[in-house]
Amino acid sequence: PKELGKAFGFWGASAAAGGSAGVFLGGVLTEYASWRWTFFINVPIGLLVMIAGAAILIKGNKIKGEISYISGLLITASMTLIVYTLVMIEKNGWTSGITLGLFSLGIVLLIAFVILQKNSQSALLPLSIFKAPNLSAGNLVMMLLAGAWIPLWFYLNLYLQQTLHYSAFNSGLALLPMTIVIMILMVGVTGKLIAKFGFKHNLVLGLAVLTVSLIWFSKVPVDGNFFAHVLGASILGAIGMSLAYIPGTMASISGAKPHEAGIASGLVNTTYQVGSAIGLAIAVAVATSTTTNSIEAGQTDAVNNGFQTAFMAAAVISGIATIISLIAIKQNK
Repeated sequence: PKELGKAFGFWGASAAAGGSAGVFLGGVLTEYASWRWTFFINVPIGLLVMIAGAAILIKGNKIKGEISYISGLLITASMTLIVYTLVMIEKNGWTSGITLGLFSLGIVLLIAFVILQKNSQSALLPLSIFKAPNLSAGNLVMMLLAGAWIPLWFYLNLYLQQTLHYSAFNSGLALLPMTIVIMILMVGVTGKLIAKFGFKHNLVLGLAVLTVSLIWFSKVPVDGNFFAHVLGASILGAIGMSLAYIPGTMASISGAKPHEAGIASGLVNTTYQVGSAIGLAIAVAVATSTTTNSIEAGQTDAVNNGFQTAFMAAAVISGIATIISLIAIKQNK
């Protein structure tokens, strides 16, 4: 237990390094090969991970039981429909029949999934796990954290390329300071801070700092430059993420019983991924709407207004996460 913070630090840093390496190498591939290679390259990488995983990872313990494939199909279809509906809102409209129909279907499938879990002897997600302290609040906070963080990366990249006219390579390069800060803090600092102050204080502070960073980004001008308008805000955002990500994960799984640790871990990773998709879909919808409504100001100004709105939407999401973590997360002893 006393090494948990350090272990999570390495885990979080490796995730940050992988994500940032993907952004940087994606820029290299786009610049010197083709954007299609950002997809092709994942095939050999995936195969290498599968081979290495089979050879290196320990087998673990097996337990007897059935897997509810129907449950898996229901929750996957539900999340896919909900995210797809949000992504397509700008095209289909908020109140169109296809938007309301697909979103309603997604909710119905989600309800069916919950009912099936409640009555199943071999539930994919036993609902009793939500009785664990901090688990529900922690998962909600992690979903919101992802919903704020992923739009930051996405729209910062667009701002660098479309407003500041960076190449794909230079845009990826400009994001490396964030990666370096995250890796250093997650490996060398966050674990020690959690040990000293507990995960709640770090989580609240990290989310608050991330919110300030996003508000800063929401002011980026058309005639901005990297050192004045990007570097400081990006490093501040990296500090916020470094302080919040690991404590949020720990809060989500800390109350689970030992035999439920795998389910709790899988749940928080799932909610983070779903949150990133939904958060980005919301940011895209509000940004596109803003750009469309301000097109009379000129194409460049309209697009940049959309970027500013996306950053502010992410700031609102992060601010809500801050409030929830302050009120609903219980401090670990």
